Amino acid sequence: MTNILRNDLLKISNLIKENEKVLDVGCGDGNLIYYLSKKRSVECRGIEITLNGVSSCLKKGLNVIQGDANYDLEDYPDKSFSTVILSQTIQAMIYPERVIENLIRIGKRAIISFPNFGYWKVRKDFLFSGRMPKNKILPYEWYNTPNIHLCSYKDFYDFCKLKKIVVENFFSLNEDGDVISNKLLVNLLTYQLIFCVSKK
Repeated sequence: MTNILRNDLLKISNLIKENEKVLDVGCGDGNLIYYLSKKRSVECRGIEITLNGVSSCLKKGLNVIQGDANYDLEDYPDKSFSTVILSQTIQAMIYPERVIENLIRIGKRAIISFPNFGYWKVRKDFLFSGRMPKNKILPYEWYNTPNIHLCSYKDFYDFCKLKKIVVENFFSLNEDGDVISNKLLVNLLTYQLIFCVSKK
C-alpha cells in the first residue's frame, strides 16, 4: 500500500501516531487516509472537492464528504481533530489565510505540504525561459493552472511568524522525496515542504 503514496504523503504518514483522529482536507483519492486507517488504526475523515475523488474514497469505504475547504471548514468545531492535513493543496486555495486559520482551529495541529516556489530549478526556468515554471508537482500552463497562490519556504515561514502560528517542525524534501539536511540553503534546495504547525 505504501508504494501508491506520494513521497510527501509517506513522510506525513510517519508523523501520525496510532489512535489519532485525522481530517485530510483535499484528500483526493483517499490513499493517505486509507493507509492510515488500515496500517495505523487512525480514525480518519476526509473532505474533497471533486466528485471523482469522493467516489474513489467511498469505493474504499472511507468516511469522506464533498466540500470546498475555502468555505466548508467554518462548520467544523474547534479542536475536533488531533491532526488536520492539507497536502499539495494550499497553493490552489482561493483564501489560503482563512484555510490555514481554520486548519489550526479545527485540529490541535496541522500538517501542510506544498511545492516550494523558491526552488533553484523553478528560479532557473523562470530566469532563462521567461515563462512560468513547470515540473512534476507544478505541471500546468499558466492559463489552466489551479495553483493561484504559490509561495516559497520563506513566504510561508514569514506568514506563520506574522500570524503567530507555531512552527513545530518542518521537512524539506528534494525531488526524490528525501529529506534535505542543509537548513542554511533550505529555500534554494527544497523541492517541496512539509510544515507541522499549531496555534499559540
